[in-house]
Amino acid sequence: MDKPKIGLALGSGGARGWAHIGVLRALDERGIVPDYIAGCSMGALVGAAYVGGQLDALEKWALSITHRKIASMIDVNVLSGGLIEAKSVVRFFESLDMPKQIEDLKIPFATVATDMRSGREVWIRDGSVIEAMRASIALPGIISPVLRNDRWLIDGGITNPLPVSVCRAMGADIVIAVNPEAKKYNVMWEPEQEKPNETWQSIKASLPFAVRGAVDAVSGVGKVQGVRAPNYFDVVATSIDVMITQIRRSRLIGDPPHVLLDVILDDVTILEFNRAKEAIAEGRACVARADEALSDLSRYA
Repeated sequence: MDKPKIGLALGSGGARGWAHIGVLRALDERGIVPDYIAGCSMGALVGAAYVGGQLDALEKWALSITHRKIASMIDVNVLSGGLIEAKSVVRFFESLDMPKQIEDLKIPFATVATDMRSGREVWIRDGSVIEAMRASIALPGIISPVLRNDRWLIDGGITNPLPVSVCRAMGADIVIAVNPEAKKYNVMWEPEQEKPNETWQSIKASLPFAVRGAVDAVSGVGKVQGVRAPNYFDVVATSIDVMITQIRRSRLIGDPPHVLLDVILDDVTILEFNRAKEAIAEGRACVARADEALSDLSRYA
């Protein structure tokens, strides 16, 4: 009997998606090597590094990110369709010694993006690895869209945040899905904070001085009846969390994976990229919690 093919679906989750690094490490240690990988948003970013043989480099880079480094990575260009163009991410991947084309990867790889015109999901299974990854991470309101084959593409989490269906279409008999946005408590945003959001303060500091006041005016800086009002990034991040959670739940009902790995990082927002250490540790932990299900994968063949 042929060995069943394993597909690994790496879901969206912003900064929580660093957990995929820990998941991939833990699966490797258990001898579970995927035959196919489909990634969405941060799942596409981490997946691209993994299939390109550069997970070590990505982990080192992720662990080096601080508030100051986040600020230095900001390349504000509101005319691009997002606050930033993520050029630093592209430059990092360009510096890696990895195959440039998806067709040249040792593990079949796909990313999910969303067509702005039709509203439909787009599966990218050929062409530039970096372009496929960059299109999938184009977070609405934050990172600018990507033009590919005459279509403007944005984050795949808008249509298929946990690409189980893509793995199956690629040929997987068994699908392991990683959900970085599982929550222990059903809280999307916590308004009470004793100190200003450090990530937001770093980002604001990178803006031209002349526009900081205007940004404060529209971002909700200040307090309302003793409670800090949500700023621009709180609103965008929470809106995306709510929307993607609903989409993911609906899709999983009709197309569940064989094993679902829930990453629980309730207090990490999608923009806190400086918290990779915590996310990676939780990635390992969620694999440990599912050890029994992973050990019994043969029953699905």
